Amino acid sequence: MPLDRRTLIRIVLVASLAGGTARDPACAAPAEPGNDAREFGAKVRPFLVKHCLECHRGDNAEKELRLDRIDADFADGDNRQRWRNVLTRIKSGEMPPKKKPRPQAADVESVSGWIAERIHRADSAKRAAEGRVVLRRLNRGEYERTVCDLLGVKAELQELLPQDSSAAGFDNVGDALHVSSFLLERYLEAADVALNQAIANRPRPPSTKKRYSLQETHQLRSSEERVYRKADDGSVVLFSSSPWNAVVLSPFYPPDRGKYRFRISSSAVQSAGKPVTYRLDAGTMSMTGRNHLVGYFDASPTGPGVMEFVEHLEARSTIRVLPYALAGAQVVHKLGADSYDGPGVLVDWIEVEGPINETWPPESHRRIFGEMEQAKAPSNQYSDRVEVVSSNPREDAGRILRNFVRRAYRRAATSEDVGPFLGLVESRLAEGHSFEQAIRVGLAAVMTSPEFLFLYEKPGRLDDFAVASRLSYFLWSTLPDEELLALAEAGARRAASNRSDDGTRSVPATLSDPDVLRSQVERMLQAPQAAAFVENFVGQWLGLRDIDFTIPNHILYPEFDEMLKASMVRETELFFQQVLADDLSIANFVDSDFSMLNGRLAKHYGIPGVHGWEFRKTSLPREAHRGGVMTMASVLKVTANGTDTSPVTRGAWVLDRILGTPPPKPPENIAALEPDIRGATTIREQLAKHRQIESCAACHAKIDPPGFALESFDVIGGWRDHYRLLSWRRGAEEVILNGRKMNYYRGLAVDPADVLPDGRAFRNIDELKSLLLSDKDDLARALAMRLLTYATGGPPEPSDQPQIDAIVARAREKNYGLRSLIHAIVASDLFRMK
Repeated sequence: MPLDRRTLIRIVLVASLAGGTARDPACAAPAEPGNDAREFGAKVRPFLVKHCLECHRGDNAEKELRLDRIDADFADGDNRQRWRNVLTRIKSGEMPPKKKPRPQAADVESVSGWIAERIHRADSAKRAAEGRVVLRRLNRGEYERTVCDLLGVKAELQELLPQDSSAAGFDNVGDALHVSSFLLERYLEAADVALNQAIANRPRPPSTKKRYSLQETHQLRSSEERVYRKADDGSVVLFSSSPWNAVVLSPFYPPDRGKYRFRISSSAVQSAGKPVTYRLDAGTMSMTGRNHLVGYFDASPTGPGVMEFVEHLEARSTIRVLPYALAGAQVVHKLGADSYDGPGVLVDWIEVEGPINETWPPESHRRIFGEMEQAKAPSNQYSDRVEVVSSNPREDAGRILRNFVRRAYRRAATSEDVGPFLGLVESRLAEGHSFEQAIRVGLAAVMTSPEFLFLYEKPGRLDDFAVASRLSYFLWSTLPDEELLALAEAGARRAASNRSDDGTRSVPATLSDPDVLRSQVERMLQAPQAAAFVENFVGQWLGLRDIDFTIPNHILYPEFDEMLKASMVRETELFFQQVLADDLSIANFVDSDFSMLNGRLAKHYGIPGVHGWEFRKTSLPREAHRGGVMTMASVLKVTANGTDTSPVTRGAWVLDRILGTPPPKPPENIAALEPDIRGATTIREQLAKHRQIESCAACHAKIDPPGFALESFDVIGGWRDHYRLLSWRRGAEEVILNGRKMNYYRGLAVDPADVLPDGRAFRNIDELKSLLLSDKDDLARALAMRLLTYATGGPPEPSDQPQIDAIVARAREKNYGLRSLIHAIVASDLFRMK
């Protein structure tokens, strides 16, 4: 029986708000406000009046920075941010503008020092009272992984929860993670779904193992199309990549959800010695059901090979096979499969085993109930439903809840923690509910409690439990495993014993020990769970989550397909993983002599000798103009729309994601630049006109140069010397590829040259990358800021700059290695303090 929803929502919402999801500006009140006001009036305000207010006053203040109302109240967070902007612009020389009279250097130094001192004082007071990072809840992805690892299930829970917001570039930043009664309703539903999967209330489902021939499928038995070659031994050759010629394993539609092991014997035929790739999907294969990509696989030209994988399937689901990049159905049908001499995929057989359950009840059930007995449920005398029974309900409930709360809360569980949930269970038992029904209510309550949904961290230095959670959510996006939790418990015991230690006790290993902490980081980076770090950090840092945000125009870019898109994202993730595994310099993110390529992406980049789906470390020839993330197809696609590229979009991306100097938002009264898709005017000419607007010139001098360098790459990341046009214009030329006239035209030539704001010129993307690599400290600092934001759930503040510089210095000693940078971050006070 589910917990009363209104009661639980009220409890959780009040508790979460009481926990402090918002900052209290009053906590940051600086000392001596009277002196600040007097000094502001005597020294700072006259400076602003003389040099700044002409542009920064009234409703139309330049760059939305209004200084006619700014005051000396640094305790106010919004006011303090305005002062940060003033300080940045005064120190950089942006304010006042260069064409205006320049203030005396002594005045600039005096005013800047006054502002910086008061910002630092207010930041320090706030941090002492609240810490740097606000209380944050688990985001959707963290919640799903946490629940699945807590219970030992494979449950799709993210879709049950509303989308999370992002702040500072990431969706795990506390400032963006809000709570509502609607969200808590969804948490209750998700808890019910997960518990239903975890607890086994039926006999063990029978497991079968059967080998199928594709000739048994409905499609091959009923199809009259001549696109399949059948042999007497039951094998089938698939020649067509047309979606309607995909073969569904229709004899296999299991009645039970669970893990299934698939083995597929296949080979490439008539392929000139090259592998042939095929795609596998899983799902119900109905018009209304949900299907998902299992993956792409290679059929070998050297003879039959067996490919094996384990997939979690819902009941009444199956798989579908479709070759990639082969002929269309009409071509094969015209000749007939028996006469066709093009490449194909020969499938000898498909073997399926499952559902696979090593034990019964399954591990998920045993994590909750251990070896407790089950009996036929009294309320279901006509079914085979069973339930856990207890001869000592209070004792068993207490044991179950203590173990569950310890793992769910990610720390040692106290009697005060367990008591309220034990009370819920006892009240349900008193009402006549069964032991298992009552336990379900207690478990659901734990899974919707603030201590589970939020990462609680006290201001100051974190205890070992908080460090363990920070570490696990940083590198695994889930709760600490048993080894981390045991180390944290040892730290808690050591902290307690230190208060009464006589100096004779042995000292246990804890996360407070630098060597232990480092070894745990190494262990975690080598674990399979670290794939979550690569996917989530890279996906947000580089914007890869937006890979489906636009669909390239099929007329302009007919070569774009689903496998190319999947290859784009995988290349970037595997490249990051390789740099991390080998502790390579973060300079590789700007330029490198290798990447991780498969045949589809190598063809897209014009690099010969790579075939099939499997990715491998591949040397990049200089003439390919690749190397680093800026020239990867994934990044180039997400920084373009489906038809055009924009130097502004891509240039701003480079400033933000690579250099850590994001440009300010454009003024509201300036219209967005719309590219001339007819090709009559170059984007360079349009931007030159745009730069004539005084309020735009300074920013575009920084934004446009890297954007122009990336104009050598089209919407899908292909190299280009000329733009593609949808319609013919004067000077346009027809395009003939492989003897076929394309439906687009060759337009104006690309000009990737420009000059950086400091006067250094470049002719192309290769020269720009060389210029960017001249200051690796800046690159390391930008990436460290991103990693710290993701790792701690809050962006570093200006007062943290000395600590960030120290992190960069430690990375410099290790040739700016990415793994070394992560170790330096974890060892820093910014990571180990709230």
